[in-house]
Amino acid sequence: QVQLVESGGGLVQAGGSLSLSCAASGSIFSFNVMGWYRQAPGKQRELVATITSGGTMIYGDSVKARFTISRDNAKNTVYLQMRNLIPGDNGVYYCRLNCLWGPGTQVTVSS
Repeated sequence: QVQLVESGGGLVQAGGSLSLSCAASGSIFSFNVMGWYRQAPGKQRELVATITSGGTMIYGDSVKARFTISRDNAKNTVYLQMRNLIPGDNGVYYCRLNCLWGPGTQVTVSS
């Protein structure tokens, strides 16, 4: 059974930086897609960024040039470096591996 363990998140002031990581354990196909989505209160879950095991990345429009996704295939871990955070980045950030979701981690940006 595959499990996702997220870490990072927390409270940061606007303009600050924060990092998230998500480690997958269990039986994982060598080719997969890992990524991050977020959901703000009252809003739908939206794409933040994804990265394939081959390194192809996709970013949501609102985070391009501010967030960087990366991964370590040997560790089955995906990272999200967030810079120049704004209150609009508030929400629960969910790690995803193919169709599996992590429990989520809260990111709060104070203005």
